[in-house]
Amino acid sequence: MRWSWTALGVVYVVWSSSYLAIRFVIETIPPLLASGMRFLVGGALLAVVVALVAGRSALRMTWPQFGTVALSGLLLPAWGNGLVSVAQTQVASGLAALLLAAVPLWIVVLRAVTGDRPGRATVIGVLLGAVGLAVLLLVGPTRGSAGVSGAAWWGPWLVLVAGLGWAAGSFATTRLPVPPNPFATAAVQMLVGGVIVLVAGLAVGERLDPAAVTASSWWGLAYLAVVVALGAYAAYAYALATLPVSTVATYAYVNPVLAVVLGVVVAGERFVPLQLAGGAVVLTAVVIVVAAERTVRNRQGDLAASRT
Repeated sequence: MRWSWTALGVVYVVWSSSYLAIRFVIETIPPLLASGMRFLVGGALLAVVVALVAGRSALRMTWPQFGTVALSGLLLPAWGNGLVSVAQTQVASGLAALLLAAVPLWIVVLRAVTGDRPGRATVIGVLLGAVGLAVLLLVGPTRGSAGVSGAAWWGPWLVLVAGLGWAAGSFATTRLPVPPNPFATAAVQMLVGGVIVLVAGLAVGERLDPAAVTASSWWGLAYLAVVVALGAYAAYAYALATLPVSTVATYAYVNPVLAVVLGVVVAGERFVPLQLAGGAVVLTAVVIVVAAERTVRNRQGDLAASRT
C-alpha cells in the first residue's frame, strides 16, 4: 500500500509540474514543434520499454484498436497538449492548469449528449464549474503573467478548447476498442500525436533554431519527454491497479492547486483575486462531480453484489 500512495504522489507532483516545464520549454522553442518532439521521444522510449518488459507482441493491435489509438492520439497529445503549449505563450502555467481542471466536467457533458443521464449532484457540479470557468475567461490573463510582455485574450479560450479535446479523447477510449496493454496504447498515442503536431507546427511556419534554445528549454523538454512520459504514466497505471479509482481521481483537483503553487514559487506568476476565486469554484465543482460519480458507482456495485 505504501508504494501505491507513493505512485499517486508521483502523479500529483509530476503532472502538476508539467505545466511549469512547458512554460520554460516554449520560451525558446516554438510550441507546436516542442510538443511534437516531446511526444515523439516519449512515445518511442515508452514503446521500447513495453517491448523489453512485455515483449514486442504487446505492441500489436487490430485495425479497429489502432483506429481508436490514432483518434485518441489526435485528441489527447496533439489537440489537447499541443494547444495547451500554444496557449501557454499567453497564459500562466497555473491558470492553464485551473482551466484544464474542467476536463471531468467536459466528460460529464459528453456523456449526457450521448444518452447518459447524470444525477442531480453531478448536474449541479457541472453548472457550478461553468460559473467558475466564466469568471476565469472573463477576467482573462493578467499582463505579463505568462512570462511574455503581453498576454492575449484568446489564451484562456484556447486552453478551454484544448480541454474539450482531451475530454473527447478520454471519453472515446471508454467507448471504442483499445489494445489490452495500456502502456502500448499510451506509446502509440504519443507517437501519432507527436507526428500530427510536428507536421502542424511546420505547416504554420514554426522553425527550430538550436543555437537560440536555452539550457532551461532543453532540460524542460527532456523532463517532459522522459520523466512525464515514462514516470507519470507508469505511476498512474500502478496507482489505478492498486488503489480505488475514486482515490486516483483526486489528481483532477490536486494537480491544479500544485501547478498554481509551483508557478508562483518557481516562476513568479501572478494572479488577481478574481482568478483565484474562479479557480476555487472550478475545483469545488470537480470535487462535487467526482464525489457524486463515486457514490453512483458504489451504489451500482452494491446492487450488482446483491444480485449474485
